[in-house]
Amino acid sequence: MSDDDETFEAGGYTLHRRREFVWELPKQGDMRVPARVLASRDLLEAISDDRTIEQLRNTTHLPGVTDYAICMPDGHQGYGFPVGGVAAIDAESGCISPGAVGYDVNCGVRMLTTNLTYDDIEGREEELTNALFDAVPTGLGGGGVINGSRESIDAALEYGVEWALEEGWAVESDLTHCEDGGRRLDADPSAVSKRAKDRAMNQMGSLGSGNHFLEVQRVTDIFDADTAAAYGLSEEQVVVLIHCGSRGLGHQTCNDYLRRIEEEHDDLLAQLPDRELAAAPAGSDLAAEYYGAMCACINFAWVNRQLIMHRTREVFADVFDRSWREMEMELLYDVAHNIAKREVHETSAGETELFVHRKGATRAFPAGHPEVPAAYRDTGQPVIIPGSMGAGSYVLSGGEQSLSETFGSTAHGAGRLMSRTQAKDEFWGGDVQDDLRDQQKVYVKASSGATIAEEAPGVYKDIDEVVRISDALGIGDKVARTFPVCNIKG
Repeated sequence: MSDDDETFEAGGYTLHRRREFVWELPKQGDMRVPARVLASRDLLEAISDDRTIEQLRNTTHLPGVTDYAICMPDGHQGYGFPVGGVAAIDAESGCISPGAVGYDVNCGVRMLTTNLTYDDIEGREEELTNALFDAVPTGLGGGGVINGSRESIDAALEYGVEWALEEGWAVESDLTHCEDGGRRLDADPSAVSKRAKDRAMNQMGSLGSGNHFLEVQRVTDIFDADTAAAYGLSEEQVVVLIHCGSRGLGHQTCNDYLRRIEEEHDDLLAQLPDRELAAAPAGSDLAAEYYGAMCACINFAWVNRQLIMHRTREVFADVFDRSWREMEMELLYDVAHNIAKREVHETSAGETELFVHRKGATRAFPAGHPEVPAAYRDTGQPVIIPGSMGAGSYVLSGGEQSLSETFGSTAHGAGRLMSRTQAKDEFWGGDVQDDLRDQQKVYVKASSGATIAEEAPGVYKDIDEVVRISDALGIGDKVARTFPVCNIKG
C-alpha cells in the first residue's frame, strides 16, 4: 500500500483512487482507455500478488474498447482476460474476443424457489444430498439427464429453453424468468463444429467439475422486503442454486475459434500484449461466425441448467412425497457469467452498439430497462451471486448506477484467493467435508475428495465484502442472503 491514501500499489502498477471503491490505472503507452478496479483496500490486497491488474491493463489494447476496462470486486487472474472483467467494445469498429468470453461459454447460475422452510428439511439433509447426487450427473466424464442425439443437440443450440419446453422439460414460466427468455435469437448451430457437438451428446443435463455445483440453501436474511417479495423470497425459505455452463461444447467452441483467429487474423493478434486475448475484427466473417456459435453455446448452457432443474424438481418430489408444483418450485432467474452480447449503451461517444464482454461478471440491469423480464421490470433484474460452500450467497437487484458505471454489470461470485493446486496442498477434502457438516450443518458430496479440497471455503474471498462494494456503488443492490444446507459437486 502506498503512503499516499489516494494511490495503491498492486502487481507493480499504481492505481489512483477516483472515489470510494473506484480505482483507476490511467491510460498510458499503448493503452486505448484507462482501466478501473472496483474494490476495497482489503480486496485490492488480495489481487496484488497475481496478474489481475496486468491482465486488465492488457484488455485496454483491444481494438474498439470503449471508455474503460473494468475489474469487479471478485476479480482475479484468469486466462488472458481477468475473471471478473468487463470490456465494452464497439460492435462496428472493434472486435469480439473468445479469450475475453472464456472457455465455459454461459457458465451461469439459476435459483429455484420453493414453499418449503428449513424446518421441512432439517434432519433429512443427508437423504436429500444423496438423492440429488445420485440423480444429477457430475464430474469430468460423460452422462447427462438425457441422452442427446444430433437432432436434439442442434435444436437445443438453436432454440434454447424453447426446445426444452417443447420436449416437456420446462414450463412456460421457466422461459419468462430467464435472461433473454432462455433463447439467443442470433444463435447459429452451423457455426459450431461437429467435434463440439459430439462432446455435447452425452452431457445434456450435467454439472461437470471444478467450481460447478447444485446447492440447497435457506434464506437467512432479507435486506429489501418489497423486492424480496417480488422475487418470491422470505426468511427460512428453502431455495436451490444451480451453477454450471456449456460443458465440453463451449470449451471446444472457444478452442476452435482461438485456433482460427491465429490462422486468419494473426495480424491483429500480433498487436496485442497477450495472445490469449485473441480477437476477430468486427465485421469480419470470423467475428460473425464466432458470435453465432457463442450464442448457440449460450442456448445449450441454458438447456443444460434447465434439465438439471427438471431433475431437481423430480428428486424433491420423490424425497418429500408431493409434486413439485405443490412445493411451488419456480425459477426465480437465470443469469449468464461468461458471455459477450450486443447491447446499446450510452458512452463518451454517445449511444453506441457494443459487444459487452463479461467474463466472470453478470449483467445487472436496473428497474425499467426494456431487457429486464416483465415480471421484474419494476424491481430490476435479479442478480445471483454465489459464495463458497461455507459462506452465504446473495440475491441482488440490478442497481441504478450499473449502466453508467459498469455497462450494466456486477460481480459473479466470491472470487478465488488461491489456485486449485494451492488448495489441494492446503486442504484435505475429507476434513473439509467433516468440518462443514459438524460445525455448520452443511452436507457436501462430490465425486472425489480433491474436488472438495479445491473448493474449500478458505479458497475464496469474503463474499460479504464483494457484495458490500457492489451495493455501495449502486451497481447491484442487496435483496437477500442465503446459506448452504446441501451441496453436490463434480
